[in-house]
Amino acid sequence: MQISMYQASAPRFVHTLNNLSAMLDKAQAHAEAKKIDPAALTTFRLFPDMFPLSRQVQVACDVSKGVVARLAGVAVPKHEDTEQTFAELTARIAKTVAFINTIKPEQIDGTEDKEITLKLGKQEYKFKGMQYLLNFAYPNFYFHATSVYNILRHNGVELGKKDFVGDF
Repeated sequence: MQISMYQASAPRFVHTLNNLSAMLDKAQAHAEAKKIDPAALTTFRLFPDMFPLSRQVQVACDVSKGVVARLAGVAVPKHEDTEQTFAELTARIAKTVAFINTIKPEQIDGTEDKEITLKLGKQEYKFKGMQYLLNFAYPNFYFHATSVYNILRHNGVELGKKDFVGDF
């Protein structure tokens, strides 16, 4: 049995984004229960040269909507990177999930060899669709999603692996 490009992308991103949203809800509840300023969590960095939690969420959203859009051949939605609160970050995730859910399997299936050009800063990268998904998008997406989890765990939010992995 083969897995299609759509099955390997859109539903996987949506699954983890929904888990991130649930983790942010737990973080908000944790901040309220412990009487912690939520900004102490949303601005927290694991190390000074790493992004804060808010930016980690934004990048996870950007990577997931970007790969789905590029594979489907549609414009990547632009989201302003202004979210700072848990409510704003979960709204960002919801907006990203809503976009991904507009993409149909037939828009992505068969894009294994599609030419994808990605410009990051002044550097331009060229990929085939499968290479872009597996070697660039997955590692980036999961790096930022895992960083959100790690920031929250480091700060005492009661999360376990099941919160990250979610239901099967």
